[in-house]
Amino acid sequence: MEHSLRAEPTHSVWDRSITPRLRIASGDQVAFECVDASGGQVHPGMTTAEYLAIDRTRIHALTGPVWIEGAEAGDVLQVDVLATRHAGWGWSSVVEGLGFLKNRFSTPYLFHWQLDGESTSSLAPAVVPVRPFLGVMGVARADDGAFRTRPPGPFGGNLDVRELCAGSRLYLPVFNHGALFSCGDGHAAQGDGEVCINGLECPLDVTLRFNLHKQQPLSGPIVEASEAAAPDSTADAWVVVETGTDVADAARAATARMVDLLVSRWGFSEIHAYILCSVAMKLRLSQVVNEPVFTVSAALSKQVLPARELFPAQ
Repeated sequence: MEHSLRAEPTHSVWDRSITPRLRIASGDQVAFECVDASGGQVHPGMTTAEYLAIDRTRIHALTGPVWIEGAEAGDVLQVDVLATRHAGWGWSSVVEGLGFLKNRFSTPYLFHWQLDGESTSSLAPAVVPVRPFLGVMGVARADDGAFRTRPPGPFGGNLDVRELCAGSRLYLPVFNHGALFSCGDGHAAQGDGEVCINGLECPLDVTLRFNLHKQQPLSGPIVEASEAAAPDSTADAWVVVETGTDVADAARAATARMVDLLVSRWGFSEIHAYILCSVAMKLRLSQVVNEPVFTVSAALSKQVLPARELFPAQ
């Protein structure tokens, strides 16, 4: 059976006492309307000053909960992502005190994106592929109380796994009767790391199908990704490499050097380079076997940037 669920009223906490807005059976699919991560407060043309005044208790405004009949603790909920549809616009921001390079980027900033089908040229000369997915998909937590949505966990939640685009599948352990599934935080694009604190945030309509697997052991989320549904190759890429004894410090250094590279070789402003890293760069652990030294790489696909020779022949 097919259902639809409008966004309002949204909720911005995990709380298993929230009354379900929809009841479905295993095998059903639901077309979700999801507002952007601000809870519909950000709009095209908004100024940075206006953005700083939004109500941050509404961040991660989620659509749901959905009750799946027959679900109980110990089950696994399978969520198939069937389709996604953006609204043609999005935003990214820098907020003082947040982000991976918060000591370098402390001045608030709001950037608006125009989405042209499967890509956006808003941050020229970059062309960023559009690959929509939900940053937050999860079931109610096992404990009583209201919990903010920023930390993910075994229940799913704010996973920000960019592979969860159309054609992919998410498996979640169930902790409560009915599972109580909610979702939101649409992204049109995001880099691994989401370094400036945002991906390309946007309203997103998403169609999901739900299936129950009864009494199956699962300690946390598993994603079954489909690159065939949304190709995203970084085989041809610019890769900045850093090594150190602290993984976070190495990742931060790699990110900072990628920002510097974009500024020096492609002419981006520092803030635009930082935002581009947040929506398109992949932060990866390249090796962990040479303890206590670890290697982190930051990769940006050559498809995103105009061709360049870093060191042209003299």
